[in-house]
Amino acid sequence: MKSTLLILSALLSLFTINSASAAQVISSDAGKVKIGVVSASGATTLDELVAKLADQADKEGASSFKVLSTTGKNKLHGVAEIYK
Repeated sequence: MKSTLLILSALLSLFTINSASAAQVISSDAGKVKIGVVSASGATTLDELVAKLADQADKEGASSFKVLSTTGKNKLHGVAEIYK
């Protein structure tokens, strides 16, 4: 299950999830400056988790983020690096 979530997370990181969000999911950090790490919990789907991570990245002033990990079964937790 954990491997499946990681694979799905990697696939989701290739796409921009929420166009209303200022922060965008990236697959490569080339040319970006890392400004920190954010986390989110309590999501029931990967889409919801990535949206929560995007909201956290926006609050920190990031222009983009990269999902590092996802865990959980019924309630998901995720961690992402944020970049300017």
